[in-house]
Amino acid sequence: MSSFVESHVEEAALCWLGELGYQVAYGPNLQPEGPSQERSAFGDVLLLGRVESALARLNPTLPASALEQALRKVLGIEGASLIEQNRNFHRLLVDGVPVDYRSADGEVRHDHARLIDFANPDANDWLACNQVTVTDGKFNRRPDVVLFLNGTPIATLELKNAADENATILKAWQQLQTYKQEIPLLF
Repeated sequence: MSSFVESHVEEAALCWLGELGYQVAYGPNLQPEGPSQERSAFGDVLLLGRVESALARLNPTLPASALEQALRKVLGIEGASLIEQNRNFHRLLVDGVPVDYRSADGEVRHDHARLIDFANPDANDWLACNQVTVTDGKFNRRPDVVLFLNGTPIATLELKNAADENATILKAWQQLQTYKQEIPLLF
C-alpha cells in the first residue's frame, strides 16, 4: 500500500506554481473570517481587493468613477449560458472594460479599463490558491487549486493521486463538469 496521497500532488503543484512566480495561499485563509480574509462570502469568487488594486495600478489615467464603472461591469457579466458569459468575460480580459467618463473640460471620454497587463506579465498579481470553498445555492464545493489573475479566477485544477489506479483523467474531467454545474460562479 502506497503512502502517496492526493495532497502530495497538490503540494507539488503549488510548489511548482510558486517557482513560476505565483503567490501561493491556502484557501481557508482567504475565506470569510479567515486570517487573510479576501472573500466576504463563500459565493464570492472574485478577490475584490485584488481586482480593485489591479484596476487602479493598470489604469492610472482613468478617474475613480471609470474604475468603479469597470468593476460593476466585471461583477455583472451577462449571458444566457456559461459559455456566453465566458465569452463576454474573455472579451473584457482581452480588450479591456469599456468605460465612459467626463474629463476635466467636461467632455465625455470613451476608454477601456485594462484588467491584465499583457505587455508586462510580471506587473500582474498571480495567485495559486488551494482548497477554495465555493458555495452556490445548496452546493458547497472545494476545488483542489484555483488560479487567480489580478483577483479573477482563470483556471481550476482538479488533481488526482497518481498512485491510485482508479484516479483517472476521466474522473478529474467529470469532477470539473460537476463543478461547472454546481458552482458555475467559479467559471
